[in-house]
Amino acid sequence: MVDQLDLASFKLHPERDAVLGEVHARPFTGLVSALGMVRFVFLAKGDDAASDRRRFIDFCREHKVTSPEPSAKHHQIGFGPVVLRWEQHSEFATFTWIWSTANGPAARQFGDVRDSAQSLIRGLSQAGELLAAIKLEAERGGACPIERAEQIFDKSSLAMVNVKGGAGVVASDFRADDKGFTRILVYDRGLTPHDLGALVQRLLEIETYRSLALLGLSTALELAPSVDRIDRRLVEVLEEMQGAEGLKVNNHLLQELTALAVSFERDVAGSLFRFGASRAYNELVQSRLSIVEGEGVADYPTWSSFLARRMAPAIRTCATMEERQANLSDKLARAADLLRTRVDVEIEQQNRDLLRSINERSRQQLRLQSTVEGLSVGAIGYYVVSLFAYLAKGAHDVGLHVEPTSVTAAFVPIAVGVIWLVSYNVRKRHLKPEDAPSRARE
Repeated sequence: MVDQLDLASFKLHPERDAVLGEVHARPFTGLVSALGMVRFVFLAKGDDAASDRRRFIDFCREHKVTSPEPSAKHHQIGFGPVVLRWEQHSEFATFTWIWSTANGPAARQFGDVRDSAQSLIRGLSQAGELLAAIKLEAERGGACPIERAEQIFDKSSLAMVNVKGGAGVVASDFRADDKGFTRILVYDRGLTPHDLGALVQRLLEIETYRSLALLGLSTALELAPSVDRIDRRLVEVLEEMQGAEGLKVNNHLLQELTALAVSFERDVAGSLFRFGASRAYNELVQSRLSIVEGEGVADYPTWSSFLARRMAPAIRTCATMEERQANLSDKLARAADLLRTRVDVEIEQQNRDLLRSINERSRQQLRLQSTVEGLSVGAIGYYVVSLFAYLAKGAHDVGLHVEPTSVTAAFVPIAVGVIWLVSYNVRKRHLKPEDAPSRARE
């Protein structure tokens, strides 16, 4: 039975093709000795990366070769005997030029670039900054690899190692030559094209990632004075906090501590990616070394031991600075919290004193109001009684049997009582429920 099952009936994840294709990204290129190559590593992110990509596309069109697809991260093209391999990464791009070396090592100098490759290299300009430039040659010959390496490299920093399986030897002094290139020699003892291509790519990656990993060291050294200054000032602020009293002084210390934290966090944000990238690139270097390296050669150090002595202190410096930043950030946050708590407590105390003063003033006003109300009852009563006296006298004058004096005297307590009762009811309606207990106490 023919299997006709397909995925048309399923809803595919939008990133499925990208996930499957990532496994096949940047495949090894089969190579045959003898060959030479030059790799340029350009730092390029954001606008620079887009600009460099457009320049590469224009270069391809100018030479009438296939341009990369819009989503492509790697592309390989040929110019007769010269091959160009382009790769774009998150923060850098590489251009690797490859050509065969027809003549043997004795007929030329190590690292000589083919004339046709030189003209092509000069015609492809990039906006990004050049970080690494590598010359690599793979030779197959009868000369002793140790003698050949000693002819090319500085013996004081020469590192050599056998490739796993014993089919080759790699050597480098990791120094820049008089033209600024780092040089690598691959001595081929029978590597297959696939194995040679894989070996060459990993060696180029080691040198590329090594350069990128060490970028964090300069960042750490630049940040060290600032971190030291902020750390010292934090100690001084904490000492001042112990004897600081008063809202004004503590508020000033809090503002200074906040300014220190803002300055520090700005530096941390700028270095966070760099330190994380250095750690990741160093892990890639160690991974590639573990895949490539076999036994050592003669008394020369292996690549792992040589790079460990040079790279490990730099990576530890980056890790130490990253740890210092994390610890200092925590200390700044704790100190700011303590100082902010002290300021909040002092503000609450001030508010409590202010409320207490307002409450006392309200009580005084209430006492004064009660006094005024008592006087008002007497004054109003006096006027009401006076009016009643006039009324009684008028009644007596018209012939009614009314004694004005006696009637007025009898009316006084009635008038005062009624006025007090009316005033009390009015005051009771206007008082808030929460004011009633204090008023009752008054």
